[in-house]
Amino acid sequence: MKKLLIFFFLGFAMTSNAQKFQLGAKGGVNISNYTGDDIESNALVGFHLGAFINFMFGDNLSLQPEVLFSTQGTKFEDAGDEQDWKVNYLNIPVMLKYRFNRGFFVEAGPQIGLKLSEDLGGETSEDLIKNSDVSAAVGLGFHGKSGLGIGARYNMGLSKIADFEFEGVKPDVKNSVIQLSIFYTLFNNRDR
Repeated sequence: MKKLLIFFFLGFAMTSNAQKFQLGAKGGVNISNYTGDDIESNALVGFHLGAFINFMFGDNLSLQPEVLFSTQGTKFEDAGDEQDWKVNYLNIPVMLKYRFNRGFFVEAGPQIGLKLSEDLGGETSEDLIKNSDVSAAVGLGFHGKSGLGIGARYNMGLSKIADFEFEGVKPDVKNSVIQLSIFYTLFNNRDR
């Protein structure tokens, strides 16, 4: 956790050298599931919505911290009944982006998620999922000159999220989320 915080601070310190920046808003669809410990579950469809600032270093490289509200989880089948396990997070990814000259980009970076609430299919406990989640994200997309863009990202959970024991063992369960986004930026003050 300390290494992740150091990375965030270094990233923000680097932004002081950025000559150009963009403010943006984004939203889209999440397709999420849990991985690990032979979990038998189905994908849950949710959404994400938030804002970001993109600090550009030259024509191709940028650093983009984001703040996103994100609904994630899975669908479990229990005795023929399907239960939705939904967890709402405030996700904070910091993406290092490389833009190609025609508007296409690739991105990668860490993400920390803070649990806001959980609804686990009628379970009475409010604390079956841990309060934080750490992920690694990779993605690609296209950003047009008008400021409108699309992106696809995969968030692979690195930390265990289960905060309960089953037969004396804490399950090794992690988030796995595919995000499809539409975004728009202001201050598109760069040549392509």
